[in-house]
Amino acid sequence: MTTDTPATTPATAVPPESLVTITHLVYALHTLSLVIGAVGAATVIGAFLFGWPSIIAVIINYVKRGEARGTWLESHFRWQIRTFWFALLWAVIVAVVSALLAVVLIGIATWIIGVIALGVWAIYRIARGWLRLKDGRPMEIA
Repeated sequence: MTTDTPATTPATAVPPESLVTITHLVYALHTLSLVIGAVGAATVIGAFLFGWPSIIAVIINYVKRGEARGTWLESHFRWQIRTFWFALLWAVIVAVVSALLAVVLIGIATWIIGVIALGVWAIYRIARGWLRLKDGRPMEIA
């Protein structure tokens, strides 16, 4: 006797258009933070993590996440939230490693490389997600 386990299927419920608009708004807020970091005095990742637009975006994600459950937008909300929290985690790791390596005078190099790499990663994540949203496609999250 075999037991068939149901395969994971993508969410099929159609989200309201207002929720699609909110998801676009969240990507726009994150993008605004990235642009502020690129052209301002802050770093790209610093503005992404600590800028008001991104903080507001994450709050909107958590407030509206329940409405996205069961729709293809659920994957975008998860993508956006994970992008923010993983960026914060990696920024802390880079800061700790750089602080420890500052003793041997290479901490500044690891900080610069880490911040640039995190900035590129955040730009990639937001761009990839927003392009898939524009196409009406869910994020493929493993």
